[in-house]
Amino acid sequence: MIFYKTEEEIELIRQSALILGKAHGEIARLIRPGISTAELDKVAEEFIRDNGGVPSFKNYNGFPYSLCISVNSTVVHGFPSNYTLQDGDIISVDGGVLYKGFHSDSAYTHAIGNVSDDVQKLLTVTKEALYKGIEKAVVGARMGDVSYAVQSYAEGFGFSVVRELVGHGVGMNLHESPEVPNYGKRGQGVKLQNGLVIAIEPMINLGTKNIVQEDDGWTIRTRDNKPSAHFEHTVVVRQNEAEILTTFDYIEQAKQQ
Repeated sequence: MIFYKTEEEIELIRQSALILGKAHGEIARLIRPGISTAELDKVAEEFIRDNGGVPSFKNYNGFPYSLCISVNSTVVHGFPSNYTLQDGDIISVDGGVLYKGFHSDSAYTHAIGNVSDDVQKLLTVTKEALYKGIEKAVVGARMGDVSYAVQSYAEGFGFSVVRELVGHGVGMNLHESPEVPNYGKRGQGVKLQNGLVIAIEPMINLGTKNIVQEDDGWTIRTRDNKPSAHFEHTVVVRQNEAEILTTFDYIEQAKQQ
C-alpha cells in the first residue's frame, strides 16, 4: 500500500527533516580523529529530543541507538561504540527524526582526516549518484528510472551497487512502500506520482557488491572488507523537479568552519 502525502503532511516531514539536518550539522562539527562514535550518537539524541523530535531509529525493531554509524567497510546499520575515529577512516552517519507523527531519514558519509584518492572518489561519486537518482524522481517517471540513474552512474566509475538494501517510502512509518532500489531498468517499476515521499539512499562499494551480516544481527559490511559509502535524502516527487526535504547544508557549513 503506497500512501501519497498531502501538502500538510509534507510540511510536517519538512519540519522533521530540518531537525534532522541540524542534528547532522552538530555531528559534523564534532567529527575528528579521537572522538568515539558513541559520543556522536549521544549528541545526536540529545539534540533531536531538545528540539521536540524523537530519534526514529531508537528501538526500531530493537535497534538500540539513535544513529547508525558505519565505519569503513561497514555498509549500514553499524552500532555506535567506544571505537574512536582514526585518520583515514570514513563513516556513514544515518539518522531519522519523528516529529508530530512523521519521519524523515538522511545519511552522509564523512572522510576523517586524510583518506586515499580512491576512497575520496568513492564518496564523491556516491553523493553524485544520489542526486542523479533524485533528478529522476518526477511525476510520470518509473522507479526503475531512479534506480537506473544511480546504478549506471556509480558503475560508470567502476564501483559496485549493493543489491540487498534499498531506499523506501517515508511518512508516518519510517519504512513504507514502495522500495527504492539502487539498481534497475528504465521504464520499469512503480509509476511516480505527486506527493510520493521516498528516501533515496545509494550504498556503493569500492570493491565487490557482496555483503555479509555480522553476528549482532544488524551490522552489514562488505564481503571483501573494502570501504563502502552511503548518502541519503528524503524527497517528494513533484511535477518537474523532485523536492529535497532533508538537507546537507548544516553538514557543509560545519565542514567549512
